[in-house]
Amino acid sequence: MFFPCPLLLPKKKRPFDSEMKARRFSLFDRLSLTAVLAAVAITLAVVLLTIAFFISGGKSASSVLCSLASSGSDGSSSGGYDATSMQLRAILHYATTKVVPQQNLAEVRLAFNVLQEISPCNFLVFGLGHDSLMWAGLNPRGTTVFLEEDPKWISTVLQRHPGLQALHVGYNTQLSEADDLLSVVRDDVECSPGRVRLHSQPKCRLVLPGLPEEIYDKEWDMIMIDAPRGYFPEAPGRMGAIFTAAAIAQQRVKPGKTHVFLHDVERRVEKMYAEEFLCMANKVEGVGRLWHFMIPPATNTSRGSFCS
Repeated sequence: MFFPCPLLLPKKKRPFDSEMKARRFSLFDRLSLTAVLAAVAITLAVVLLTIAFFISGGKSASSVLCSLASSGSDGSSSGGYDATSMQLRAILHYATTKVVPQQNLAEVRLAFNVLQEISPCNFLVFGLGHDSLMWAGLNPRGTTVFLEEDPKWISTVLQRHPGLQALHVGYNTQLSEADDLLSVVRDDVECSPGRVRLHSQPKCRLVLPGLPEEIYDKEWDMIMIDAPRGYFPEAPGRMGAIFTAAAIAQQRVKPGKTHVFLHDVERRVEKMYAEEFLCMANKVEGVGRLWHFMIPPATNTSRGSFCS
């Protein structure tokens, strides 16, 4: 009997070949879709956890996420937390930029811990920088105002982040004058704690000139000094910023102390003026290049110096 050799027979397309290919393509499509959905879910989780980090206020991240999830369909919150538009813009900005804030994480956390306790508050920041959107986002529903020396930079930043409040401030000092200025101020009665005027036509040279009245009329709960420039002789230096912050804090009327943060304390002038006007007795903590002072209102206005 003749048995045909299978190798000599013409190949026939097996009926299940196309089915198998279809299954493989279907499986590939499903895996691709799963990967995309997983990526989306991870991204949303990161965003929500970031919101939780910023707004937890002592709560656990899970409790904040639950409160966010419990918001009504109309956007209203049922006892939870509603993120502000400034916070959401900050999250989007820092999630999509390679430019990071000037301060490191440990330094930012120092101020963040205070903002968790006192926010919403009045927060005055010397300097408009890459961290400004972060500071405004960390003080939700509070007032955060930035003082900047460069009007062109103000325009650039406000075009990117129009929700920020930034004011131009002029400085009439130079870093090279720091030592002489300190000697003059020590002997100038108009610069003493009980006599210094912060409003229009101040007579003490270290008081910042030309600021709007609302800056001096407002009770500032927290002040961050991270400007102006102070790393070359012709720079304005932070002498006036430190002195003005100290005077604002000591002239506080409402109860409580003013939190003052000073950055770049490794530099000689910053350290020297901090010791003279912010007072080391008021220093409560520090990390890296950042010092934190808690300054009480002045009770003895006849004092000759800020730290006596």
